[in-house]
Amino acid sequence: MSGGAGVTGLSGPMKRFYREALAIEDVAGAGCCIELDRRPVRTPGRALLRLPSRRLAEAIAAEWAAQDKVIAPQTMPLMALACTATDLVAPRRAEAVAELAGYGATDLVCYRAERPPELVRRQGEVWQPLLDWIALSFDAPLAVTSGVLPQTQPAMALAALRRAVEAHDDMALAALAAAVHAAGSLVIGLALAHGRLDAAAAFEAAELDASFQMETWGEDAEARQRRALVKVELESAERFLALLRG
Repeated sequence: MSGGAGVTGLSGPMKRFYREALAIEDVAGAGCCIELDRRPVRTPGRALLRLPSRRLAEAIAAEWAAQDKVIAPQTMPLMALACTATDLVAPRRAEAVAELAGYGATDLVCYRAERPPELVRRQGEVWQPLLDWIALSFDAPLAVTSGVLPQTQPAMALAALRRAVEAHDDMALAALAAAVHAAGSLVIGLALAHGRLDAAAAFEAAELDASFQMETWGEDAEARQRRALVKVELESAERFLALLRG
């Protein structure tokens, strides 16, 4: 890998200043780096961007290569997740784990509607298998309630969910966080991260209530834009995790 200060990625709008983007083996033996015209890419926090997977590094290099005259960060979701892992997750890992694990105490899939019957049926069909999977896979049985009043969850289940979150390395934790935030559910996020759901099924589970309301009352432009963002976030997290596995 070439020396020098490198270039900082995703720090704001900028014109394309390079001709070539390549994934390069790190001379330190710590995976791969990205080079733009032989200059290493750094994160907005000025850290050298190191990727543990060659496939992930090549995919991020492809994001850089695909840029037009002006670099559009919103078209580089893999780069954004890698930077998040490096700049935000790694130095504050305990905070990230605690924040994600906290979703388990009030998880979306534990709160069911009381009516109408069709919505109640759909929630049971889509969400209950996920709770069964969480209980079986992580020894984390969560209680279900109807309505909006808080449901106290078993301490042992919440501790088990925290261990499930902690088991992810920094890169995978960044992708899990993106999925959990997009879905509003730790259960759905873990299901995506572990291959129990693909991105399309995770979107269906996360947006079940919104989809039902849309069928009943129609969809406005703001809701459509929000749902599109959720879909992209889940798809990006799924792809990032798949590339991490090599």
